[in-house]
Amino acid sequence: MTSTANEPGTEGTPAGSAETKIPQTAPSAFDDVHPPQRELLDDCVHCGFCLPTCPTYVLWGEEMDSPRGRILLMDLAEKGDITLDGPFTEHIDACLGCMACVTACPSGVQYDKLLESVRPQIERNVPRSKADKLFRDAIFALFPYKRRLRVAALPGALYQKLRAVPAIRKLAEKLPGRLAALESLLPPVSVREAFATLPVHTPAVGRRRARVALLTGCVQDVFFHRVNEATVRVLSAEGCDVLVPRDQQCCGALEVHAGREESALDRARRTIARFETLDVDAVVTNVAGCGSSMKDYGHLLADDPEWADRAAAFSARCRDVHEVLADLYSRPESDDGGPRAPRTPVQGRVAYHDACHLGHAQGVRSQPREVLRTIPEVELVDIAEAALCCGSAGIYNMIMPDAAGELGERKAAKIRDARPDVVVTANPGCLLQIAKYLPSEDGGDTPDLPLLHPVQLLDASIRGAAVPHR
Repeated sequence: MTSTANEPGTEGTPAGSAETKIPQTAPSAFDDVHPPQRELLDDCVHCGFCLPTCPTYVLWGEEMDSPRGRILLMDLAEKGDITLDGPFTEHIDACLGCMACVTACPSGVQYDKLLESVRPQIERNVPRSKADKLFRDAIFALFPYKRRLRVAALPGALYQKLRAVPAIRKLAEKLPGRLAALESLLPPVSVREAFATLPVHTPAVGRRRARVALLTGCVQDVFFHRVNEATVRVLSAEGCDVLVPRDQQCCGALEVHAGREESALDRARRTIARFETLDVDAVVTNVAGCGSSMKDYGHLLADDPEWADRAAAFSARCRDVHEVLADLYSRPESDDGGPRAPRTPVQGRVAYHDACHLGHAQGVRSQPREVLRTIPEVELVDIAEAALCCGSAGIYNMIMPDAAGELGERKAAKIRDARPDVVVTANPGCLLQIAKYLPSEDGGDTPDLPLLHPVQLLDASIRGAAVPHR
């Protein structure tokens, strides 16, 4: 953008001369640990292309709840003109981190990197209320730990059986905001599945085309174990040896997205150490949020001399399961390309919901659709406002339930408008969020439509099995 004589800070500057730099007089509000970079802040030209894609701006029309407005707040804080507490934290906390603005921005503004640097600043430097801190601490004392999740599955399964009792349901309806959100998002619990494990090695069917290792996830492996089982079966059927390290732990994605930098980086290092010694072509994930963080380890650990190169090498090997399958299918027949496993038809309209951390953060949009189109007789239908977040966004629908609820209702309405027979999406949080706001026609908690991961639908086609309901 060309400066004019009327722009702030340019008065009296002769045309064609170098612009005078005004020294910063106030100290930055950010500490010295990975503050937002000035060159990234300056990339934003305030054009407004991000506005219609930003969920909170779409909901409220508030400038400071848009990416452009939040970048302005970061700029002011970096200059020392505002502090991090109060409005700054409120507007950054309201951001879902969906990265739709990154996709929309014609100037290539790296809002993802800016947000990634600012959230840890808030966590380190802005005291939260006791109730807020306790709730957040409780989330992170549970969700990154498989063993704790499995223990929690026991009372969870019992509660779900009691949930139908009118007195219990009445008590649940009286829970306050965040607790009510947590209760309503409780996934379907099967104790048997929660404690199930995958084989350490599943060989390829026929001649091997690839050798991969699967990150099983935390919530994914305990509450969506069937998705992991389907992932292993599909990869094997399509010619992949699949390794599943038994002692793998949380990848740190939830903590990365929430600004808990120190613990997130510790988990990243442990994940790298566990997988880097495996002789595989790719480290595969079937969870959008996990994949986006794992592909970013190289950036997150770039200034750690011991881990920088290892992190970059690891991130280069990380692939979403749809990327792996689409690559196999796009190979020429002379290179053993194309779908290998026979399919049975799946008749019906299938709506694919783009998980934000797959579509926006990883740029993986066409591959899931390409994979779904290999299923005979599937009619793939679009969902309107596909780029707009459903409101899940990591822990967002638990800590910001009102905004998440508005987005959930909006997404459910667009799904209903598409008239699908099946809804598929590649993130467990999206599945839970959509299930909450897409109830059955009789008012029950279970949606009439099957809500699945795309690999579950492909797995059913390959096995000739009925389409599962969840």
